[in-house]
Amino acid sequence: MTRQAPGIRRIIAPNPSPMTYWGTNTFVLGEGDVALIDPGPADPTHMKAILSGLRRGERVTHILVTHAHLDHSPLARPLSEATGAPVMAFGDAQSGRSEIMRDLVARGLTSGGEGVDTEFRPDILLEDGEVFRAAGLEVEAIWTPGHFSNHISFAWQGIVFTGDHVMGWASSLVSPPDGDLTAFMASCAKLAARKDRLYLPAHGASIPDPAARLAWLIAHRQSRETEILTALSDGRPASVRTLTRAIYTDTPTTLIPAAQRNVFAHLIDLAMRKIVMAEPHLDANADFRRID
Repeated sequence: MTRQAPGIRRIIAPNPSPMTYWGTNTFVLGEGDVALIDPGPADPTHMKAILSGLRRGERVTHILVTHAHLDHSPLARPLSEATGAPVMAFGDAQSGRSEIMRDLVARGLTSGGEGVDTEFRPDILLEDGEVFRAAGLEVEAIWTPGHFSNHISFAWQGIVFTGDHVMGWASSLVSPPDGDLTAFMASCAKLAARKDRLYLPAHGASIPDPAARLAWLIAHRQSRETEILTALSDGRPASVRTLTRAIYTDTPTTLIPAAQRNVFAHLIDLAMRKIVMAEPHLDANADFRRID
């Protein structure tokens, strides 16, 4: 367990992968009475490391979860049972889903293999902007959908635990129907308006210049949008698969499915803004055409 800032320690779950970097960062907030942020995957080794890593006499009083992916939330319930601490989050895996994503699910769109924790049920629901006490500290809940509909960030004394919404080692995956690019961009704008001093993401190292990282994320998404529109500039319709092949030319084969989901997320956003149209209707198998 390593110190990240005064009152904040980190322990990394043993689940490294191309999607999780070195593994999930579980944060310990406070001293004496402590809150856990993003307990991580259902791994008994990680659970033992968390509990044994606490200082003598320390007590877990709250368990905070940024979102219901399998690398973040499953250990919350075992830890709650072991410590008596309530699990706090925005909601279950479907909470906060936008109307267009609900429509796509109703038409058969399923999650893209990112590992949704469909069993996740928090004990206490948090609202956007709610200030609550955890481990004796005042913490603010910031609903930041985009990577996931129930994604929530936690702010304390100018430090924001950003989960998977803002990371320093990679851009956040936005995969419909759990991910929503329109919501992602709005969440970036919401965070940018706050002007916090430090971000602690759930994967990778801390982000000492949040404004610069948010600016990069927004520019990155705008650049991807430009690439998609350029690929559609000849007036001919193209599928998600065709657009992905044209844009992600250097991406490893194993990551192409995630890239296709990302392109689809952009196309949904563009369709909602009436910049492209889907034929015959909006779904992952549609052909897309620019509206001139």
